[in-house]
Amino acid sequence: MATSLKIDDGLKSRVQQLANTRRRSAHWIMLEAIQQYVDREEARESFKNEALASWESYQETGRHLTGPEARDWLNNWGTGDETTVPECHK
Repeated sequence: MATSLKIDDGLKSRVQQLANTRRRSAHWIMLEAIQQYVDREEARESFKNEALASWESYQETGRHLTGPEARDWLNNWGTGDETTVPECHK
């Protein structure tokens, strides 16, 4: 699918300068920027959807971990005292 972009001269110049510095084409720089943007926004949307699902689950069940419980568990990661995830409770 061919797509064209209209960018102002200032941005076009900046892209070209970066392309020259990186020894890449301006086309490569723009594709890379778009790919990174889309990846970042998809990850953000996924995080938001996961958070909303967690919130809905909490509202339905009341089951949760407190901040200190989660922090204590996470602080054990990668140590000889590593434990399994604590059970959620009401």
